[in-house]
Amino acid sequence: METKITLSEIIEGGIVGLLVGDALGVPYEFHGAQSIPSLSEIEFEPPDWFRRSHAGVTGGTWSDDGAQALILLNTLLDCEIFDAKYFAKGLVDWYDRGFMAVGGKVFDVGIQTSNSIRELKRGVEPLLAGGTDEYSNGNGSLMRVLPLALWHKGSDLELIADAFDQSAVTHGHLRSKLCCALYCLWARRILQNVENAWNSAVETLYTVFDEGTVENLELESKICPKDSIYEFNGSGYVVDSLRSARWACGNQTFEETVKAAISLGDDTDTTACIAGGIAGLKFGLNEIPQRWRENLRGREIYEPLLERLIKRG
Repeated sequence: METKITLSEIIEGGIVGLLVGDALGVPYEFHGAQSIPSLSEIEFEPPDWFRRSHAGVTGGTWSDDGAQALILLNTLLDCEIFDAKYFAKGLVDWYDRGFMAVGGKVFDVGIQTSNSIRELKRGVEPLLAGGTDEYSNGNGSLMRVLPLALWHKGSDLELIADAFDQSAVTHGHLRSKLCCALYCLWARRILQNVENAWNSAVETLYTVFDEGTVENLELESKICPKDSIYEFNGSGYVVDSLRSARWACGNQTFEETVKAAISLGDDTDTTACIAGGIAGLKFGLNEIPQRWRENLRGREIYEPLLERLIKRG
């Protein structure tokens, strides 16, 4: 008899899955797919022969991805809305003082995020701080957005609007905003137990943004063209990250999902973070391998936030 997963286990799975995926991918970042260890060898501590990235970082430590996701969650819980100024202050506190970073150690900060934080420190309005040019479409706002979908009780339109705004603080291009909205809708459909959550999320965006709108053109030409076949890779481009996470989430277990994401190489921590959040929702907390849950650092940071999110109902 199949055991039903409780909503709290699903929500915990999403947050812990995001953090585990990020931490698992940290040592393998910047390596091409051909140099990534075999799936059986991918762990918090890589095999001895592998030249790990971020050599001074203890295994089981999340990077900027996890820290920013927790900053977003903290903002939502403290403010009970998405408050861009409060969120921006959290990002600056993380960048300068290690807020929500394990041991207060900040590493692996994206170029676009760094540029935006400098703009915030100059006094630029948060919703105007993110880059808006074609080359400002890294995955830095997508990697952190999952808590919004878990916290949000509003309509799909309101969720999309908030996903756009949280992206704008560091990544203001429409493509990045749409990817964040699609990911949030994907997560929401999983929570709603929709059979094909991804397709339902895509259909929702196409319904909201009618043919002829700039949003519809962006979806059709850049993000999810209908009847297209994609190649999957571990690049830091927001569209690649979203597509690759979806591909990895076709696996049958949490472990297979995040390891598949890492096997693509390059931006391994972020691809696995994005995929790990979704896989955590699909499989629940208890299906995340115990060795990873026990050795994930920063429990004192994320557990109080999780407790507040679950009590909120």
